[in-house]
Amino acid sequence: MGRDDLSETTAERFFEVEMRVGRVVTAEPLAKAKTPAYRLRIDFGEHGLRHSSAQITDLYAPDELVGRLVVAVTNLPPRRIAGFVSEVLVLGVPDEQGRVTLLEPERDVPVGGRVH
Repeated sequence: MGRDDLSETTAERFFEVEMRVGRVVTAEPLAKAKTPAYRLRIDFGEHGLRHSSAQITDLYAPDELVGRLVVAVTNLPPRRIAGFVSEVLVLGVPDEQGRVTLLEPERDVPVGGRVH
């Protein structure tokens, strides 16, 4: 991918996106999802508990997710997915097979911390 393939944004617009670190409290299959997904409950410290739907079933079992730090976009409007309201977007990167690997801090950091 060359530089011409990327659309540009401004620093101001980028910083409008609020990304925070949270700790997964619960993870369970989202039964009604068309594509296999988990219902995650994530603790963002003083920013509260939030829910997310995450299509990460290929690489993670629910018990591997509980206690894990994740990075999520926290200022998107809620979205109804398979009868479930997802309040944050957990971030990850797909590998060559399309399996999503979660973005996570390298070290233990406070939950609710803003990503810069």
